[in-house]
Amino acid sequence: MNFNSKVVLITGASTGIGKALTLKLMSEDCKLVLLSRRTELIKEYLCQSQITNSQLCERIGASQSLIIKCDVSNKDEAASAYKQIIEKFGKVDVAILNAGVGHTVTVENYNSRFAEETFGANVFGIVYWVEQLLPEFVKRKEGMIVGISSLADNRGYSGSGFYGASKAAASIYLEGLRVELKRYGIKVITVKPGFVKTPMTDKNEFKMPLLMSADKAADII
Repeated sequence: MNFNSKVVLITGASTGIGKALTLKLMSEDCKLVLLSRRTELIKEYLCQSQITNSQLCERIGASQSLIIKCDVSNKDEAASAYKQIIEKFGKVDVAILNAGVGHTVTVENYNSRFAEETFGANVFGIVYWVEQLLPEFVKRKEGMIVGISSLADNRGYSGSGFYGASKAAASIYLEGLRVELKRYGIKVITVKPGFVKTPMTDKNEFKMPLLMSADKAADII
């Protein structure tokens, strides 16, 4: 894809796949909107990148990027963040809805709060952003939504029931959205990585076959 002059939104940009995607897109001629609950981590790795690549200094400039603190599971925060994006750049061309959480939930720590948090980020974190993006995308008859789901969407595993269920919901939602929005010229892509080495999977105590780095996952995406 040609990212020339595009405005690219990445949620969950502080670590893992979101971080890897950000660093790869820094070399493209696009404007980046980076969202996270922990924006200090974004600023930290961008500053470190400046040391090794002088070109990034300009790309991180105020005219080329926007970093917003946002909890994607909060509808009001999504609306506020979108307003800031429109005020600065006037549009979004590509939305990479990557933010997500995962809890290992067993009999010993079973609590519905984990389900609320998981579905809040992994499902409603996509739904709320589509709600913001859709009117302008439909009006322009263009735009791209990339939803990061998971291969965990088709099978249940011990301790990951809430996570797998949330990814199944996200995948089916995105598939329906793809069919619905095709007639408006809007592209919807669902990405289903396997195990990716991130701070979230670092907590897993089971074997993770075909584990790949976040950089490799970003290359594939």
